[in-house]
Amino acid sequence: MDPVARDFRFTDAWQVPAPVGRVAAVLTDLEHYPRWWPQVRAVARLGPDTAWVRCRSALPYTLDLVLDAVSRTPPVVEVALGGDLTGFARFTLTAVDGGTRLDFAQEVLVDGALALASYVGRPVLVWNHRRMMAGCRRGLASALD
Repeated sequence: MDPVARDFRFTDAWQVPAPVGRVAAVLTDLEHYPRWWPQVRAVARLGPDTAWVRCRSALPYTLDLVLDAVSRTPPVVEVALGGDLTGFARFTLTAVDGGTRLDFAQEVLVDGALALASYVGRPVLVWNHRRMMAGCRRGLASALD
């Protein structure tokens, strides 16, 4: 393994006032992410379970990712990540009074030029990820209205 490569683990949890099935439908409709998630700039379907995604949060760097569906069926909606990041992103959906609780987990390994940035600027990259997830929270709530 490259000694400069860095791993990141992120978790988050929140609730939305919509049933699990509706939340899962929005989360598995990758092609429409740019409509509601501001940091997802472009999506192209590469196959029935694969998509190319470009993301850019607050930093002047665009991630090119390939997402492969691992699970589209609640309670777990998960993709394997490839490209600029390798790992996974997972939403676990739980019915609660008034809607759905989303538990988000992401584990990724950063390689290449981004690995060097992660080595020296880890706190900034973590902050950038928080901004991206804040966009997800707001956008998903809006998409479910």
